[in-house]
Amino acid sequence: MKLVMKRLVSSLIVLVGVVLLIFIMLRVVPGDPVSILLGEHYNQETIDRLTKAMDLDKPMLQQFVSYISHAAHGDLGISYNMKRPVTDLILSAFPNTLKLALLAAFFAWLIGLASGIIAAVTMNRIPDRLFMGFSLAGVSIPIFMTCLFLQYFLAFKVKVFPLTSDGSLYSMVLPAIALGWNSAGSIARMTRSSLLEVLQADYIDTARAKGLRRSAVILGHALKNAMLPVITMMALQLSSMMSGAVITESIFAIPGIGRLATQAIQNRDMPLLQGTVLFTTIIVILGNLAADLLYSVLDPRIRTT
Repeated sequence: MKLVMKRLVSSLIVLVGVVLLIFIMLRVVPGDPVSILLGEHYNQETIDRLTKAMDLDKPMLQQFVSYISHAAHGDLGISYNMKRPVTDLILSAFPNTLKLALLAAFFAWLIGLASGIIAAVTMNRIPDRLFMGFSLAGVSIPIFMTCLFLQYFLAFKVKVFPLTSDGSLYSMVLPAIALGWNSAGSIARMTRSSLLEVLQADYIDTARAKGLRRSAVILGHALKNAMLPVITMMALQLSSMMSGAVITESIFAIPGIGRLATQAIQNRDMPLLQGTVLFTTIIVILGNLAADLLYSVLDPRIRTT
């Protein structure tokens, strides 16, 4: 319980700090949201009236306190450009981001774990080099290059998948592979190094001396302990996928949170951008908190620290 309270307090401090930072940054960058909202034809009286209606005439600290107070009740303001409540826009876009993130996580975990285990079992042999080369490519290649490469060959040339998302599960497969490849590479490398380290332990030699088969030693003894840091990474990656799919959603025209954030930046839609940043920050914080708690459950030694 003490560990949970400590994590919650630190998470709340981080959340307020991030919101304050993005709040200040959006108000010091060049450009006037009122002028952008009104367009070319407007007069000073209209500007003053709209500025007051949007509370932009108040001191920045007062604006921030007001925003935090409304956000705590689920009110993230009205989108300047779309004329709709930001909360409604985020909630309508989130299922698409969640679907993409879950598919990407499934691909990353399945391929990453399998590649890491095979690479560890065949250390310094051809399968090890092949799978580690695959993981290195996933970690090294920028995600936008992966998206464009898969889109060009599998959607445009071979025509196995649709070029952009139409909302169906099948159309999400290609962007999920593109988003999950980087995570699969990280999981594969972590699984390999962790499993190789565990295989050097004394209790593994004892299990082998008892006459257990190699597969039983690896799956029944070594893999269980080797998975502790891997599971933590997997939990963190899921939250990062839900918050960091901006490029993937933009390239594949997926109407998710990332695409909303991109539109907000282009239109200098402050309420929408603040709302998407706040929402994704909460997702990341919850993911980190879940990873910490999960690790403490899997490894009781963490509870005493």
